[in-house]
Amino acid sequence: MVQAPLRFALIGCGRIAPKHAESFVALSEESDLGVRARLVAVCDPVEELRENFARKYRVGSDPIEAFADFREVLGCADVDAVSIATPSGLHAEIGIAAARAGKHVLVEKPMAMTLAQADALIGACREAGVKLGVIHQNRFNASVKVLRQALEAGRFGKLTHGQASVRWNRNDAYYLQAPWRGTRDQDGGVLMNQSIHNIDLLQWMLGPVETVFGLTQRAMRPIEMEDVGAAVLKFRNGAIGVIEAASTIFPRNIEETLNIFGTEGSVIVGGIAVNKIEVWEFPDSEEEKKRIFAAQEADPPSVYGYGHRELIADFVRCVWENQTPAVCGEEGRKALEIILAVYRCQETGEPVHLL
Repeated sequence: MVQAPLRFALIGCGRIAPKHAESFVALSEESDLGVRARLVAVCDPVEELRENFARKYRVGSDPIEAFADFREVLGCADVDAVSIATPSGLHAEIGIAAARAGKHVLVEKPMAMTLAQADALIGACREAGVKLGVIHQNRFNASVKVLRQALEAGRFGKLTHGQASVRWNRNDAYYLQAPWRGTRDQDGGVLMNQSIHNIDLLQWMLGPVETVFGLTQRAMRPIEMEDVGAAVLKFRNGAIGVIEAASTIFPRNIEETLNIFGTEGSVIVGGIAVNKIEVWEFPDSEEEKKRIFAAQEADPPSVYGYGHRELIADFVRCVWENQTPAVCGEEGRKALEIILAVYRCQETGEPVHLL
């Protein structure tokens, strides 16, 4: 039996916010995912943005309230959970305040800008007895789920190495649209903003990570942080990981690719947003390969992919059933820790040992 809808407030109405709002609309009625969610409030300091969202994503006759300050949202008795899509530097502050107000917390990546902030957010949610979820929606891509199933079944044999590549374009105009973009305190660079999803997938498949060594540079863009980054990871299981990330690719987004290799299997998931299986090699896998290739999803309309709806549905289900979200705070922290280790390497020239 489907529970009553979980009532969300969307805090932040910028670039990624429509993916959240569209998911709430899709989940407002009973769906194939078996849960319901409803957007009841939006919040943004820019009046035009919040008012447009309140009108555009209204379902039925119930209005969506619009607020300028997130503190007003947290005082609303009819809000069960918040979905945080603000500049990254505000994620932890708003999430901690929401937890203390008794609201469940769903937060965009990165969940925080430092490990201390991430741990404070995890602790606040635990202390308040509310759920914490982090938006790493690519874990729900159909292609990634098939890869994960093969990994959990042990089909790769001994894992040897993997690579996460993000080759996208974010031009000067993108960074100049908002003063927080590309800054150390509010955004980070291509690793923290664009590549973090793929770094999450790499560590999810091969982790945990023992050692990180990386380099970054600001090659082209008018920002404080990096627009090109690379790293080598050593995993506890002996595998090696390679990260390559750039927002300088000419002239447009090319690909986001995840490669996983073992002694008995090779899989490459590519496409614009790790959405398409390009290589699927296991012993006696020819018929399986044909089925997988025939069932591929179409390319998504943007690099954000299709995963938000299913991730949000998982979060709602876990609230009602008192379970741990698939991408909980502890899971969201892992990619953040790797990226911060790369930044430390750039500063010191020394590898960082995480375990």
